[in-house]
Amino acid sequence: MTQKIIDLSIAIEAGVPSDPEMMIPQIDYITHEQGAEQMEQFFPGLKKSQLPGGLGWALEFVHLTTHSGTHLDAPFHYHPFMDKGETALTIDEIPLEWCFSDGVVLDFSGKPDGDRITERDVAAKLEAIDYRIKPFDIVLIRTGADAFWGTPDYLFKGAGMTRESTLFLLNQGVKVVGIDAWSWDRPLAYLAQEFQQTGDPSVIWEAHFAGIEKGYCHMEKMAGLDKIPKPHGFKVACFPVKIKSASAAWTRPVAIL
Repeated sequence: MTQKIIDLSIAIEAGVPSDPEMMIPQIDYITHEQGAEQMEQFFPGLKKSQLPGGLGWALEFVHLTTHSGTHLDAPFHYHPFMDKGETALTIDEIPLEWCFSDGVVLDFSGKPDGDRITERDVAAKLEAIDYRIKPFDIVLIRTGADAFWGTPDYLFKGAGMTRESTLFLLNQGVKVVGIDAWSWDRPLAYLAQEFQQTGDPSVIWEAHFAGIEKGYCHMEKMAGLDKIPKPHGFKVACFPVKIKSASAAWTRPVAIL
């Protein structure tokens, strides 16, 4: 049987203005020429001229956060506790079984930037695609924000999930979800504006904080959800890098058709 694999990630790049400034990755590239000089130090008596073409290894030094690039957030990112009092799982404690399962894409790219994706929206979309959520499905939310990756506008693009719509999925046994925007919630600027206007703290990170009630993982900064040809009938794999006691880790999610 022939399988097709669709990349659902963005690359980790240096200097891309699609994160707050403190989170923008930095990458120092060690060239093959520089690698040859390093190899002379590792192998006493070696001369660069003895290496193939006078060149050595290439490598990179990377400075970034665990939330740079496409990543999977663990429940510990949202709060120290989940499931109404249990210790929140860190990324190295996430069951790998959560990270490989049937996928479903819900397309909300027609919603305005900063709009809420409500429980009613999710239920209506599932009805429209004739799909019923089952435990451990990996639900992917398309907003279209990934089209703006690499620009400062990316931080303000896309609709976002709410507490109620997140719990709607979690209460049906979903453990991993994902979105092609910077945040699972609505963009932070919209949350900040609403909080300033109303003084209501419940608008702040409401979808993230749903994990206090029911532990779950979400992927952020996904891409290419529009390349999946049908809304269900495919697998998703999204295994995170194993970082001890971390709140998140980088992942390269793929859809397997």
